[in-house]
Amino acid sequence: MKNSPLKRLSALTANINIIISGNSDPVISGIAYDSRLVKPGHLFIALPGIHVDGHNFIDRAIAAGAAAVLYSDPEKDTEFEDRNDAVFVRTTNTRTAMAAIAAAFYDKPSEKLTTIGVTGTDGKTSTVYFLDQLLELCGLKSGFISTAACKSGALIEKNPYRQSTPEAVEINMMLFQMIGNAKTHTVIETTSHGLSKKNNRLGEIKFDAAVFTNLSHEHLEFHGTLEQYRDDKANLFRKLKPTGFGVVNLDDSNAQYFIDEAPVRVYTCSLKESSADFFADKINTSSDGSSFRININAEASADGVPHTIKTSIKLPGLFNIENALESFAAVYRLTGNSPEKISELLPKLSAVKGRMKVINCGQPFTVIVDYAHTPGAFLRLFPDMRKQTCGRLIAVFGSAGERDVDKRPEQGQIAAEYADILVLTDEDPRGEDGMTIIKEIAAGAMKAPRGVMLPLQNNKNLLLVPDRRAAISKAFALAGADDTVILLGKGHESSIIYADGPIPWDEQAVAEEVLRESN
Repeated sequence: MKNSPLKRLSALTANINIIISGNSDPVISGIAYDSRLVKPGHLFIALPGIHVDGHNFIDRAIAAGAAAVLYSDPEKDTEFEDRNDAVFVRTTNTRTAMAAIAAAFYDKPSEKLTTIGVTGTDGKTSTVYFLDQLLELCGLKSGFISTAACKSGALIEKNPYRQSTPEAVEINMMLFQMIGNAKTHTVIETTSHGLSKKNNRLGEIKFDAAVFTNLSHEHLEFHGTLEQYRDDKANLFRKLKPTGFGVVNLDDSNAQYFIDEAPVRVYTCSLKESSADFFADKINTSSDGSSFRININAEASADGVPHTIKTSIKLPGLFNIENALESFAAVYRLTGNSPEKISELLPKLSAVKGRMKVINCGQPFTVIVDYAHTPGAFLRLFPDMRKQTCGRLIAVFGSAGERDVDKRPEQGQIAAEYADILVLTDEDPRGEDGMTIIKEIAAGAMKAPRGVMLPLQNNKNLLLVPDRRAAISKAFALAGADDTVILLGKGHESSIIYADGPIPWDEQAVAEEVLRESN
């Protein structure tokens, strides 16, 4: 891998709004916004945060060897005026500046890669993973950044950061590493938080292709309204290069908004509308996978001729067909390979850990682990599971604390409409009372039109079990032959977060342990 660069401070700050510039121009060896990560020669960026203000850690950063400090609080001007232990630079917005500085420090890596962004409420991680696999199967060198994992070299590694879309420093660093590792393509999971101008994590990233999966109720505690949430996500399409293109799921009601916001051509994908550029029909699904036909119209075809191709994926669910179809469309338009060649690669796709993972320990019922945790994801998953289940459908799930509270009753109502038994449990309560969250989900479940849920105090179909392991054990104890148990909301995650911190958690491993114990 190519070594980290060295840059003069003036080269990094050339394109940001500077109010105070300092009196020297040190060589900068790295960038940090966490004082604990500062090393000698670093530029420390003091970010004002919701819980922690970086301005309070400037002295700690200098003690660790910071050569320069970027800050935004004008009240600090007099304090720094006569200091010579570092160079102090003030700007109006450190988050806006950090994106420009990170891109400059790492030589604008997104412009040297074919860069694909994926946004939406659900399906982002799976689509990123599918795109990366298809690119590699086409003989290209690809890297990716996603919620579950990252790949900047030869190996797929767990995402080491707390955000699905990391901060601008990490994004540019990983893209720089990919170039050093001879990657030519990269796929980035672009969340609404990462695309929001408030965070500006992707402020200087340029995209060759943008993929929109779907949009539903999520993260309103940050965005405020669904309209703002959608607008922030659409920033991905606004950031497309003039030579780029978009791909949207036409079956989502917000598709036209993303098409309208893109300054370039946008291709449509659908499982319902035959007028779409890429239309999937003749669909057959089971727990073992799905077969379908891809129809490409003449306008979307690289050779101007319509194509109809039979193909399959070894993954269950209509939503996996949606994700695979959009991945197919993007790779087809990017690589110049024939659609027939790419369709032959689809059966080779594998799932992300914790996404529709079937657990088989010899039990007479089906167990599936999935990350679904939004109303939109539930609307995609539950109808499929209902159709594929001969016996009863049993669902185990919760909802995150200190996050979008309005989605909780929606989750309960959707699940109760399709499932026979709900076992409600902890997901990540954080500082909230877990049982309060569970009861908010249960209130929605009891409003389900299907009407299988009885009053809460006398209910055999709606169980409230905060301890997640106990909830899984209860669901398995209730399950019989031909039943399906779906464990939702944790997927690949490695912890459950409570008020006093996270505890280790592996949903797949726990499910396997409980099944073995019960045999």
